[in-house]
Amino acid sequence: MPYIAVTALSHVGLVREHNEDSLVIGPWTLCGTVTQNPQTLVFPFGRPLVVAVADGLGGQPAGEVASELVVRQLSSIGSTLDSAEAVGDALSMCNRAVYSATEGRPELATMGTTVAGALVLADSLLMFNVGDSKVFHAGQDGLRQVSVDDSPPPTPGHRTTSAVTQVLGGTRGYNEITPHIEAFPVAEGDRYLVCSDGLTDPVPTEEIEGLLRIHDDGRAAFELWRAAIDAGGPDNITLALLRIGA
Repeated sequence: MPYIAVTALSHVGLVREHNEDSLVIGPWTLCGTVTQNPQTLVFPFGRPLVVAVADGLGGQPAGEVASELVVRQLSSIGSTLDSAEAVGDALSMCNRAVYSATEGRPELATMGTTVAGALVLADSLLMFNVGDSKVFHAGQDGLRQVSVDDSPPPTPGHRTTSAVTQVLGGTRGYNEITPHIEAFPVAEGDRYLVCSDGLTDPVPTEEIEGLLRIHDDGRAAFELWRAAIDAGGPDNITLALLRIGA
């Protein structure tokens, strides 16, 4: 019987004082905490399954509150999502929820979060993102980013940028979002990586691709985390590896 294996890990890194990343895998959430080892969950194929990472907006208050709110929303409605339109509506609902949570609470004003993930259906996989957290497809032709970064081009001489042009929440006044959503076919052996920029900023794509070529599931998650730590661990590191098995 086909199945979906999802291996996840979340770590504060070596520089930040606390973890502002959150993670959702179906009904399971991990918010603002640290996993000492990669954890693998297995689900039957054919039922809607949401896998997503939310990265609280740095430099602004309560990023961990915003990211937790979003993944808990997605966890509660994920099993009902069945189309790109439904995903878009869910992300807009999450955006409104982040803004609503700040009402009457000035300490939460301007809190925001990115989100990136996948909804696995019986006949397709729907990639979605808002912000600069990423989704990659790891196939026989290599590693390919399928999410769309909401960020300006890096300045000359730099590989990455910390600026973002669109997040959930993040401003005092309400702003609508335009999520990036794209459908892909699903087949046995497909693998996707969903991650915060705590992995992709310090670790070049070529190195991530090489590690995924050699390793799978728990070992792959561990080696990706170790690569980010070896590169200085400048930010929170959260990742989920999704694999379609049979």
